[in-house]
Amino acid sequence: MGITSKRRLRVGGVGLAAAALLLSACAESDRSDESEGGGGTFVFAGAAEPELLDPAFASDGETFRVARQMFEGLVGTEPGTPDPAPLLATEWENSEDGLEYTFTLRDDVKFHDGTDFNAAAVCANFDRWYNFPEAVQSDDFAYYYAKLFRGFANGPTKGEGIYETCEATADHEAKIVLNEPFAGFIAALSLPALAMQSPEALEKYQDDAAANVNTTEYSTAHPTGTGPFVFESWDRGNRVTLKRNDDYWGDMAKVDTVNVVAIADPAARATAVENGDVDGADLIGPADLKPLEDAGMQVMARDPFTVLYLGMNQKNKLLSDVRVRQAIAHAIDKDAVAKASLPEGSEIATQFMPQSVVGWNDSVTEYEYDPAKAKQLLADAGAAGATIEFNYPTDVSRPYMPSPADTFNVLRSQLEAVGLKIKPVADVWSPDYLDKINGTSDHGLHLLGWTGDYNDSDNFVGVFFGTETPEWGFKNKELFDKLTEARGMATVEEQTPLYEEINADVMDFLPGVPLAHPAPSLAFGPDVEGYQQSPVNDEPWNTVSVG
Repeated sequence: MGITSKRRLRVGGVGLAAAALLLSACAESDRSDESEGGGGTFVFAGAAEPELLDPAFASDGETFRVARQMFEGLVGTEPGTPDPAPLLATEWENSEDGLEYTFTLRDDVKFHDGTDFNAAAVCANFDRWYNFPEAVQSDDFAYYYAKLFRGFANGPTKGEGIYETCEATADHEAKIVLNEPFAGFIAALSLPALAMQSPEALEKYQDDAAANVNTTEYSTAHPTGTGPFVFESWDRGNRVTLKRNDDYWGDMAKVDTVNVVAIADPAARATAVENGDVDGADLIGPADLKPLEDAGMQVMARDPFTVLYLGMNQKNKLLSDVRVRQAIAHAIDKDAVAKASLPEGSEIATQFMPQSVVGWNDSVTEYEYDPAKAKQLLADAGAAGATIEFNYPTDVSRPYMPSPADTFNVLRSQLEAVGLKIKPVADVWSPDYLDKINGTSDHGLHLLGWTGDYNDSDNFVGVFFGTETPEWGFKNKELFDKLTEARGMATVEEQTPLYEEINADVMDFLPGVPLAHPAPSLAFGPDVEGYQQSPVNDEPWNTVSVG
């Protein structure tokens, strides 16, 4: 059905890699080292405003970008990697059965309101999440806790979750007990949604049972963590302003102030960097990278921790035939897709996770670009000349999909070249496109993707294929059961062979075509130093200076 390749394919990346080295030269790898405070203001442009400032109720990258400046978790990541590393916990031990985790905590940390970070605060946070009111036990609010822990103390999922208890076994030692193994538990704790928040500030300003937790006093004006910056103000529609935390336990920030602004259009973000209106910006479009470099700006690619794919809804009769899905896969020239619509540094995909994720398999079935074979498969399936609906989004730029219209146009021409008739269907990203693709069977081919949250196989293939969903439109009990089994294993070492097998199964079943692992691009003015890119966007700005 295809050829096997053990090469890691990469598109470009030389100029960006050099810039990344320049930018990160001043970054410190150890947050505990003392550093001098600096001065000035760092202005950064994202694609949108944060949704709110309480990360426990967030699932969007722009909220998490701001949250990572103010909040920290027990676990962070090694700088420049997706791998877990100590943060507020200096070390941890877990039982052989994978059910008990004992964390040794830093003893020199205070929340921004001056209260102590200790084991009692850790347990207060875990118990808060577990006891969220039923009104917020949804993807709109407690998305990550619900997905990771699978249940709450009350409500429809009562008794189904994997969290059991948290015990403060000493002032700075906390024991978390699960009732089912979850090998990804430590890596998942690096998520901003599971960051530590001041129990006293939550008690004073937050109302988890509010009709809209996005608008509570805590979520808009009193977010209180332990991070290198403290909240100053949120001028809706304009900017979020943060100030340096002069009592920070780690490396004190080099700048006095951070302003985070929203610029929706990628080209406008690039222009803002070039004009000096902002010091840095994320999600720069591929077409803007070289002009920025030519203008003396710095550009940087994050290491790819994403996947862009062409989904195939098997509720569509045509796409339920594996020969048609194979034909579509053979019709696609992934290198041409990457060169036309993705930034330098993007990797060609062979499966639905990047190579840096444990469980990636170098022996999956691959579908080489072979238009003649695609035509033959379509003929064998009685689908030569068939019309197929192709859904793609407008008015959006995502880390895994910086230019969806450009990607669509390349794929459309390749599919039409093997005789398929493509019916384009374009919808505004939110809510129309996402609601249609994720919530209905009213779609055929579609463009979508994922940015990994942390280094765990389940965070990729489990998200896509762990259960029957309207996006993919298939039932595959054997695959669903394997993913459930893998997630419930006690250690990553136990999981790895099964995830490798799952990746091979997925590529034989071929529910979609993984196209690439795009490298999201950042841009900075010439006087910015010390920005440390992270493939999972874990980028606290205390290392950044502006000359």
